[in-house]
Amino acid sequence: MKTSRTQVKRIPKRGHYDQETVYSILDAGLICHVGFAMEGQPVVIPTAYGRIENQLFIHGSPASRMLKSLQQGIEVCVTVTLLDGLVLARSAMHHSMNYRSVVLFGTAELVSDREEKLKALYAFTEHVMPGRWAETREPNGQELQGTTVLALPIEEASAKIRTGPPVDDAADYSLPHWAGVIPLRMQVGEPIEDPQLAAGIGVPTHVERYVERSVGMANSLKS
Repeated sequence: MKTSRTQVKRIPKRGHYDQETVYSILDAGLICHVGFAMEGQPVVIPTAYGRIENQLFIHGSPASRMLKSLQQGIEVCVTVTLLDGLVLARSAMHHSMNYRSVVLFGTAELVSDREEKLKALYAFTEHVMPGRWAETREPNGQELQGTTVLALPIEEASAKIRTGPPVDDAADYSLPHWAGVIPLRMQVGEPIEDPQLAAGIGVPTHVERYVERSVGMANSLKS
């Protein structure tokens, strides 16, 4: 995955190029930012995504300018960033953030085969909420026809990670200023039912598991 474009040049020790690290960050994120040039104008669009092995999938309306542009085989840059903490140093110039990020370069291809498109849509759904696909209505023919799916190979990619406390100048460690890390994490709340939900339908098991797991992880980080 390491190329001249993906090699981390600023603080190279934070760079990672193995599949396991790259995939783990992609699987933990929910939103990616897709950067490309359209008619000479740089554009960055946030969107949801899914992953199957070494392919990243994005989807949307066939009328999407982004999807229309990417189908033409233009170069694209996709980024995913997870923010883990605010790093407060003794010096204003040494403040930082703890994060995990991935940068991916390549060209996307249209997914036209019906079964492959269904697999990609399954990946989208399960990425957002594991177990959800089995408890929903699958896309019908009209919906499949009205959805464009693109696949981007995960071949030219790198991860960059920062962890740990602030790094101050040696002379600043004796200063009377608090320094440390404020952890940040996405908070999961209690499910809110649709006002038009039919009577007698309770919160499904996969949603309960998601909430319990997320709350459990948050509590373990506090302790």
